Amino acid sequence: MFQLRVNDMTCGHCVKTITKAVTAMDAEASLEADVETKLVRIDSARPVAELIRALDAAGYPATVA
Repeated sequence: MFQLRVNDMTCGHCVKTITKAVTAMDAEASLEADVETKLVRIDSARPVAELIRALDAAGYPATVA
């Protein structure tokens, strides 16, 4: 499981976009997002660098938390 900080995540729409970006590259991934703390926990077999690139491409730059 990876934990990422996504500072631009501010609402439910952001969470939906982030979820869509992650599941587009790994349909089996599970995701938990906390808008208040700006943290996203992702359980995926994909490397964290690929997940970060997918979020960047979706407009939500992320860093490992």
